[in-house]
Amino acid sequence: MDIRDAKIEDAEAACLIMRRSIAELCEADHKNDTTILERWLGNKTPEIFASWISQPGNSLLVAVEDNRILAVGSVTDAGQITLNYVSPDVRFRGISRALLRALEARALERGNARCSLTSTETALRFYRSNGYTADGQPVGKFGTSSGYPMSKTLVTHRR
Repeated sequence: MDIRDAKIEDAEAACLIMRRSIAELCEADHKNDTTILERWLGNKTPEIFASWISQPGNSLLVAVEDNRILAVGSVTDAGQITLNYVSPDVRFRGISRALLRALEARALERGNARCSLTSTETALRFYRSNGYTADGQPVGKFGTSSGYPMSKTLVTHRR
């Protein structure tokens, strides 16, 4: 598996991964409510994905294996992780963890000492197991009642 910067030609496959991840894996958050799903999936289009690639201050990464996109993640130059979605077909293979490490490394490269994110109910245990802690009161997002602000101090490895 390789983690690299996203390209325009990744847009369609990457959006499919994000949409499937939300619809199939985040049921605890959207509870199969079509209104919530429509809001959440509304910006997961190839056109919007392409705009995220060229957005200043944003790094959009994809995990790829055999020319197939397995996961999509994004981190801003300010250290905010805004996306981390994995294909339901490869869940529990360590791909989200590897992508998270790559996002954190990119944040460090951009001069950040910490990363922040808003976790779903579904991903809460995953982020806690990766060193993230609560960083504020829960907030609703896309009509869900479960968005958990979290942060982690990043460790630089000295030689």
